[in-house]
Amino acid sequence: MKFNTSLLHGKSTKSYADHSTLPPIAQVSAFGYESAQEQEKVFQHKAFGYAYTRIGNPTLTAFEQRISDIEHATGGVACSSGMAAVTISLLNVLTTGDEIITTSNLYGGTLDLFKDLEKFGIKTNFVSELNPEQLDKYFNEKTKVIFGEVVSNPALQVLDIETVARYAHERSIPLIVDATTVTPYVIRPIDHGADIVVHSSSKYINGSGNSISGIILDGGRFKWDFEKFPALADFKRYGNMAYLVRLKTDLWENFGSCLAPFNAYLNVIGLETMGLRVEQINKNAKALAKALSEIDGVKVSHLSLEDHPYYELCQKQLGGYGGGILTFRVGSKEKAYKTLNALKYVTIASNIGDVRTLAIHPRSTLYIKSSDEEAAAAGVYDDTIRVSVGIEDSEDLIEDFRQAIKQSQN
Repeated sequence: MKFNTSLLHGKSTKSYADHSTLPPIAQVSAFGYESAQEQEKVFQHKAFGYAYTRIGNPTLTAFEQRISDIEHATGGVACSSGMAAVTISLLNVLTTGDEIITTSNLYGGTLDLFKDLEKFGIKTNFVSELNPEQLDKYFNEKTKVIFGEVVSNPALQVLDIETVARYAHERSIPLIVDATTVTPYVIRPIDHGADIVVHSSSKYINGSGNSISGIILDGGRFKWDFEKFPALADFKRYGNMAYLVRLKTDLWENFGSCLAPFNAYLNVIGLETMGLRVEQINKNAKALAKALSEIDGVKVSHLSLEDHPYYELCQKQLGGYGGGILTFRVGSKEKAYKTLNALKYVTIASNIGDVRTLAIHPRSTLYIKSSDEEAAAAGVYDDTIRVSVGIEDSEDLIEDFRQAIKQSQN
């Protein structure tokens, strides 16, 4: 099956109770058993079943299976938010004294997380780009993870997954990637060598801005060295599956970062139309980027523009999909605010991946905790506007931005 067909008719869509076309919502806290012995086996993971929604729920399982199938993953764990997913995807393998290598142009919330990890004795080394030359500057025996965004938000730097995965695997460490901005419709990172994939499924997977959620997906191929990764040592008997088993039965459970069943259900509904939405969003973003680039005094960044530094890698790795995010600069913070305030069809909001077009001034919001240097490294300046393009008619979006920019210049 091709992608959109598989969303509706894949193998994980066939097992719902009473031949339902969508999974039932198990909106419960706990599950009852006829005997204490039966319940004990479930708690000990010696029998399949559900005991308490914090440690498992059938609606969450349905969502995890649907995403795992389309991402070609061995399994997944749904989380209460994208940030929860990023956090425990890392802490599942890291201990005090370990180090991470990542880029300085990440989403602002992730940058803040790495600062928090320092308090737990986990150091992050930042490079301008994840490539072998830059990685060599910081790689050492304490390095346990390379982390990157497939397309960074909002800097729009593209990660060369195959090159970085090869580098990581030659040194026996995993590559963990955040693929939120690209979605499995555009690329399946596991097929290109990534070991763990994280999504903020609140975004393009959900699509309607109605549920905060995240998911972690394990490719199940990485050969874990349990002396190098003592956090997984108690799960050695599971071999390549040690990461997923510890994540599901230990860290995720103990951190209490479960997704609400109703939110999982809403994500399943959103998932079924993801391909159609992402296709339209990409077309709209490309048209809007081209139109804005023709306005004097406006500097636009979008992967569909041939002058973008990652245009060629976008063509090669992402099939030319420029994505739904673009940024543009208008000359000053004052003009940026005037532009945002003059928009008619665009909502000033901090989400991405909605069916509606959203815009924000990232320097005063998402990067409010960052220094000017840190923000600039992430492609964010006082006059930057980030746009998450929706599925409206592109002609209306173009006209709306044109009139707003014109007003800001008066």
